[in-house]
Formats: sequence, structure tokens, C-alpha cells
Amino acid sequence: QVQFVESGGGLVQPGGSLRLSCTASGFSLDYHALGWFRQTPGKEREGVSCINSNDETIYYLDPVKGRFTISRDNAKNTVYLQMNSLKPEDTAVYYCAARSLFCHSARHEYDYWGQGTQVTVSS
Repeated sequence: QVQFVESGGGLVQPGGSLRLSCTASGFSLDYHALGWFRQTPGKEREGVSCINSNDETIYYLDPVKGRFTISRDNAKNTVYLQMNSLKPEDTAVYYCAARSLFCHSARHEYDYWGQGTQVTVSS
């Protein structure tokens, strides 16, 4: 059974940090591009970050550049999103996703999705 299970969300004060994790079972993350998306009520799901299968190409949404870091550990079949200096506008449900080899901006191009984890940034 293919699963992509997320963890690490929660409530944090502005300026704080969280690390999201997403672990796959039933398939290997090798040869997959791994992305993080987020969605707030009434808005489209947007891509936050993505790392290609070769780890040499990484993308970040402009508002998160310098604050968020995506990484992967293929031995643990896990992708991470380290989020620092969090702002209230980062509040959203965050989703991990995977597709073959290369990142893509369109969410419908991704084959596997996590269930989503809520991140709330508030004082």
C-alpha cells in the first residue's frame, strides 16, 4: 500500500520554527522529485518548494526564500521542510508530494500526496 505520511505541523509564534517531515511507504523516493505545497481556505494550493531527484536543483517560492529549507533522506525515505522565521502569512495546510524525476509547477503533475498538516503561526 502506497502511503505518504506527514508530521511536524502545529502552532508556533511569529519568528519561530517548525520542521515538517513526510515519510513514504510502499514506494521509494529514489528517482522522485519531492515538493511541498500549501493551501489556505478559499485559495489555490501553491508550490512552496521542490527538490529534483538529483538533489542538484531546488526551487523556493519567493516569500519563503532564505527562511525555508527542503531536504531529503533517501535512506529514511523521507523529505523535510525546515521552516524558520515563520510569519502569520505562512499559516496554511502543508502537503508533501512526489513525482518522477523533475519538479513541476502544476500540482496535478504529482502522483503521490501526503494527507496535509496544519501549520498555524500566531501570537
